[in-house]
Amino acid sequence: MVPYVLTVDGRRLRYAVSDNEDAFGPDGPGSPPVWAVNIHGYFAGGGMYWRESARLAEDLGWRVINPSLPAFGGSDPLPWDDVSMTTLTEQISAIIDHVGAGPVVLLGHSMGGAVAAHYAFLHPERSLGVVYRDGVGTPAWKKRRGIVPFLIGPITPDIAAIMDLVLAIVIDLPDLFMGRILSTVRSVLPDIRRNIRVVGRTMPIGSMLMASDLSAEIRELVEDQGMPILPIWGILDRVTGNATAAEFARVSGQKVQWVPGGHSWMLSRPQGQADVLRRLDLGREFLSAAYDRWRLLHGLRPASAADAPRELIATQRKMRVVH
Repeated sequence: MVPYVLTVDGRRLRYAVSDNEDAFGPDGPGSPPVWAVNIHGYFAGGGMYWRESARLAEDLGWRVINPSLPAFGGSDPLPWDDVSMTTLTEQISAIIDHVGAGPVVLLGHSMGGAVAAHYAFLHPERSLGVVYRDGVGTPAWKKRRGIVPFLIGPITPDIAAIMDLVLAIVIDLPDLFMGRILSTVRSVLPDIRRNIRVVGRTMPIGSMLMASDLSAEIRELVEDQGMPILPIWGILDRVTGNATAAEFARVSGQKVQWVPGGHSWMLSRPQGQADVLRRLDLGREFLSAAYDRWRLLHGLRPASAADAPRELIATQRKMRVVH
């Protein structure tokens, strides 16, 4: 992964791009590469996911972009009154435009899952599919359960919810450092240090997430746009647990792929995402649908042309065809 800095409205926006510049698409040499954007979670940064993105680039042949959203990973914060889900997705758009990436697969973890879904909703003609990982785009994750809400909730429900969320993150930490501990520590510490320096500037984004509900957008993505969506959840996740996964499955109509680990399973197991996409049935089905969408959006014949959504064909006619 090669790091860069982009200036947007006078603010620094950090990102990195995989260095496989000779990559090509699923139709072989000479075809445009498949681009992907790996969007991080709250209080993380793009650098934490570099190991994972490098493996996606190597195993799947994708060109992968890792952004650090405003106030995270060394990117400058947005003004407090300018924080919204749309302004966050505009930062993703700015990087994609600057890099000259084609339509993209969006991988989003936690907060990044919500940003990924919102980007696909705003830009379906530039999106190949959404890999939605332990996300916060639907409201069930805010309904905290457990001993802390049970004891304190009747007295101070807001404080109880925050305390339970913090406890869930603490419980998730041991799983984060399973496997190659030193490699994981080296990958997460730089962004953690940067985030601590501006922790107060991340609070408006946290408040925005607590007030967000993208259920209607996610439903429309599937039903009207035919967007491929792959929900993935760690079986030990307490930050966005089983109830949130079940809610997302109902909203999206998609089966959840469960994987070993907690909320941040991909940080300690960077090979896991590529393995899901290459080896598991739901992952392979997602790849097939995303590649069909890639072909349509590039003006090519999809492998399963008879099943291509009419909305995609209409979108293709509006786009500038890329060869």
